[in-house]
Amino acid sequence: MSNPTNRMPLIDALKAIAAMLVLLNHFSSYGPLAATAREALPGLMGWLFEYGRMAVQIFLVIAGFLAARTLSANGQALGVSPLPLIWKRYLRLAVPYLAALGLAIAAAAVADHWMDDEAIPARATFKQWLAHAVLMHGLLGFDALSAGVWYIAIDFQLFGLMAVLLWLGRVKLVAPALVLAVAAASLFWFNRDASWDNWAIYFFGSYGLGAAAWWASERRQMSSWLGVIATVAIAALVIDFRLRIALALAVALTLGFSRRTGLLEQWPDARPLAFLGQISYSVFLVHFPVLLLANGLYSKLELSSPASAIFGLLAALTASIGAATLFYRWIESPAASRRITAALGWLFGKGLDAARKVPGLAPLLTLLARRA
Repeated sequence: MSNPTNRMPLIDALKAIAAMLVLLNHFSSYGPLAATAREALPGLMGWLFEYGRMAVQIFLVIAGFLAARTLSANGQALGVSPLPLIWKRYLRLAVPYLAALGLAIAAAAVADHWMDDEAIPARATFKQWLAHAVLMHGLLGFDALSAGVWYIAIDFQLFGLMAVLLWLGRVKLVAPALVLAVAAASLFWFNRDASWDNWAIYFFGSYGLGAAAWWASERRQMSSWLGVIATVAIAALVIDFRLRIALALAVALTLGFSRRTGLLEQWPDARPLAFLGQISYSVFLVHFPVLLLANGLYSKLELSSPASAIFGLLAALTASIGAATLFYRWIESPAASRRITAALGWLFGKGLDAARKVPGLAPLLTLLARRA
């Protein structure tokens, strides 16, 4: 997260809205609470189930927009090795993500005692947890331990792919052109084939639209550049219309114009949206464990009326925001993340010192340290 004084209110607002829509999509999809509430509010619950998931496109475009700002603010190639940047991104995602996985596993164990429902993930195995820890559970065919964790793996892949493309470019203008070419390939080909949906290339069209919006807003003739971007995306939609890509294009154009006009840093001036935007990643991470516990408690109390289900969902929504607030403060925030990373580094160092005292291991560890 950036310093609060450097935040962009429009991006915070979009992230807040997207996080709430993803949360409500899951609330309309899993467990007896969703099934019972659907009886009372079939239209609303059906819409959230069908379209709420598309809010992920907002996150994808924003992520590409901010990645361009971080890696290639002026359209330049990446002059240093991308590996340290990719590792830094992994730590940024993984520290809160792994903590949230622990919450999800614990919540699933509790809910499993209270109800029998397909929404509860099966008991985690070590291999499954390890695949999640390295953000490869989708690629390796493991079932997800929490709803929405596929996106975190994809976000990491997308950042890594973009960093490598910018590094391969090595010459100004060539690097962003390479990114945009891969984005176009995604829009016209890969995104039309769902078999690629565990790979970054499937989503890189939306991510690339976000990056293109950042670079276009730097140009003097911004309208012309954004027009070119819109033309390419619309051509892809003419070939195969996908509402998710149309939404991604709308968000990208909004970001590009708002940055050039100054609205990005000024509007909307709404503290609730700014706060929800700041904790949006925490909301994304912790809402499913809360939902599992809410569904389990609903079943344990043997409630069945639509009114009680709606109340349960509202209570779960409130609890999710409260839990996310605490989670952000103690785990996700930059200060907390630094403390956790430092503590893990200290523990690793102590473990390494202890391992060096084991006969026969010391020479091997010294050799590995020198090579590192």
